[in-house]
Amino acid sequence: MKNFLNLLIAIIILFLGNSTFAQEYDILIKNAHLIDPKNGIDQKMDVAITDGKIANVAARISESSAKTTVNAEGLFITPGLIDIHTHVFWGTKPDSYISNSYTSLPPDGFTFRAGVTTVVDAGSAGWRNFRLFKEQTIDQSKTRVFAFLNIVGSGMKGGAIEQNLTDMDAKLTAMVAKKYADNIVGIKLAHYSGPEWDPLQRAEEAGVLADVPVMVDFGGHTPVLSLERLFMDEFRPGDIFTHCFAHVNGRTSVVDDNGKVRPFVWEAQKKGIVFDVGHGGGSFLFDQAIPAMEQGFKPNSISTDLHTGSMNGGMKDMLNIMSKFLNMGMPLNEVIRASTWLPATYIKHEELGHLSVGAVADITVLNLKKGDFGFIDVKGVKMSGTQKLECELTIRDGNVVWDLNGISMPEWQKGVDK
Repeated sequence: MKNFLNLLIAIIILFLGNSTFAQEYDILIKNAHLIDPKNGIDQKMDVAITDGKIANVAARISESSAKTTVNAEGLFITPGLIDIHTHVFWGTKPDSYISNSYTSLPPDGFTFRAGVTTVVDAGSAGWRNFRLFKEQTIDQSKTRVFAFLNIVGSGMKGGAIEQNLTDMDAKLTAMVAKKYADNIVGIKLAHYSGPEWDPLQRAEEAGVLADVPVMVDFGGHTPVLSLERLFMDEFRPGDIFTHCFAHVNGRTSVVDDNGKVRPFVWEAQKKGIVFDVGHGGGSFLFDQAIPAMEQGFKPNSISTDLHTGSMNGGMKDMLNIMSKFLNMGMPLNEVIRASTWLPATYIKHEELGHLSVGAVADITVLNLKKGDFGFIDVKGVKMSGTQKLECELTIRDGNVVWDLNGISMPEWQKGVDK
């Protein structure tokens, strides 16, 4: 009798392949066009998830193998987007600019709906208050949050605080960066307006000591400091020049007054300097970006510079910026690459930004809409376009965290209690 029962169970498992016995995957996304730049994939593929990891990527995966199947026909599936310039040290302390203040934003309210699963805070905290930032934001967010540590010990509090050379300590900054190496991915310098190179050199010293890159918001210097010297003499390969398409007082622009990309800018990119968009509320002009793109000069990474001063202006969100570059002629796979795999390599987290089997299941499903759209820069000028990206679904660590139209949800049925 026992042998008969065992045989009967085996037969049931064999013939009921569409039952729960065969459901080895938690979520299966089918029929989408997969763009995974790290693995060189740009074609229609199915992606399966189990226990928060990518379990299978193949041309066809049976629906019967998954507990939940998402039909993503006509959509694009990409690694979760990585935004390497944000300000998310939110708080209620007055007169603190972006450091534990009203100007920064809680990440979860602005990331998943734009397909972003990982952000890097760009220097809101320094070594003096990083622990508070970690406890208050990093540890409390569903979004994965990394940080560039400000060379100013008090962080990005604005005004005279960010001009204080005595609070720019390379050794203490590096010490905290190494202590919190799981969270801190680089050093940040911003807003210094003096004529000295000391702040940059201290940031570079901290970067060398901690073995991390330096991100610089360069500008506002009196007199103007040499951009060529920054790129060719002071920067190391892998250092990041953010706000690359800005044209601000006290900084030489990437594109000159004749609309030409300066020769040393090309050389800097060949050297390995990372040109980051860092759109923000005042740091992206079509006057700079369009001529650069027409000459073939493209950003290495696309980022938002998210804060209260940018979110409702020309910036809006990550996908709006990515759409701008699509409409300026950057191919979709390159836009995705500059928003996923390349940023992951710049912050030395190569476990992210791709959908290899075994990788964390951070996934974005995008709809590329066609129509008549308008895009705005920080000067209030509109560029018309015919393409616009919209996030349909975001999965973070194997869990659905954003579903615009319910494509991962079961259909409602009258009288059925789900």
